[in-house]
Amino acid sequence: MDFSELFINEKLALLLPRYESFVQKHIIPLEQEAVYGSFRGALPKIEELRDLARKDGLFAPHLSEKDGGLGLSLPDFARVSEILGKSPLGHYIFNCQAPDIGNMELLHQFASEELKEKYLKPLQEGKIRSCFAMTEPQHAGSNPKHLSTTAIKIGDEYIINGHKWFTSSADGATFTIVMAVTDPENPNPYQRASMILVPLDNPGYSLVRNIPIMGDEGEDYMSHGEVKFVNCKVPTKNLIGKEGFGFALAQERLGPGRIHHCMRWIGICERAIDLMCKRAISRELDPGKPLASQQTIQNWIAESVAGVKAARMLVLMTAHRIEKEGAKAARTDISTIKFFVSDILMKTLDRSIQVHGALGITDDTILSFWYRHERGARIYDGPDEVHKSVLARETLKKYA
Repeated sequence: MDFSELFINEKLALLLPRYESFVQKHIIPLEQEAVYGSFRGALPKIEELRDLARKDGLFAPHLSEKDGGLGLSLPDFARVSEILGKSPLGHYIFNCQAPDIGNMELLHQFASEELKEKYLKPLQEGKIRSCFAMTEPQHAGSNPKHLSTTAIKIGDEYIINGHKWFTSSADGATFTIVMAVTDPENPNPYQRASMILVPLDNPGYSLVRNIPIMGDEGEDYMSHGEVKFVNCKVPTKNLIGKEGFGFALAQERLGPGRIHHCMRWIGICERAIDLMCKRAISRELDPGKPLASQQTIQNWIAESVAGVKAARMLVLMTAHRIEKEGAKAARTDISTIKFFVSDILMKTLDRSIQVHGALGITDDTILSFWYRHERGARIYDGPDEVHKSVLARETLKKYA
């Protein structure tokens, strides 16, 4: 028995095959057109699949039933997320893609009723998209409390000035949640910044460019935007939560967010292993001598499968702890899965590409896309080295 099956309840046992079938039958065949062609050009077909997901009762699995979702817990959604991760389009089709899913969680927990009605509801329904503006080009992203973007309160408005980048999915988004310093003199550096919702039709906002990722500029949902705020005025009622609580909200957002990312990475690994095995069986070195007969190839497959099994269990255990005790209590577990699973991801992708030979570095398979875009897995949400330090410091406390 696969021990991870202990994490599957009756409801999930019925849902997972349906998601798997949908991904294999409808989403993967659209990849070449949408991922390597034009995402915007493929949008009509993508929207058809979103409508089909709604019709099949599979849309927005992370949302409560009253909000139009399936009401899955974080551990249950993690299992669905793994399946959706098998295609770069998977999470988008079901409206649970980053950064929208994190923004939904933030708005649901901390936004005013007015903001929820105007922005959260259409975001949950998949009618609009959003982005999240925190990282700045002049500061190390591993230190999110060090920010230059300011939001000065004058009367009933904030005036925002700043420069952000890797504001993922900014291209085509309706609004962003921006992290800006509202109290620069606060002696506690963790209480200087706030989160503020900014509609992107604001004249003080501009999308400078979509940042090319290893030569791939991306567009729409698959973009990484460089953006500027110049005397950007928004009402003070657009504040998310309390003033000065931006860092605390960021931590609240990133806990479940890392579960989402890690299970998506495991889905990518599963697809990469599938492609690797099919290639190893079908590609012959000599007549009757497939790649799969080589011990090195067998080692790569075995190491990849073992790594994925270990990664899955770590992530599911962490998801259960977050669900029961909260993200703060699971802090070191969250750091552990972040660097452990991203390492498994890159090793698995690299092995699969190597088994494919020259084909692996072409755009004839999905592997080259993932190799370019998922290299960032070891950087975003905190570089792996930072998370290793968190775990090491916590471990060393026992010996101090």
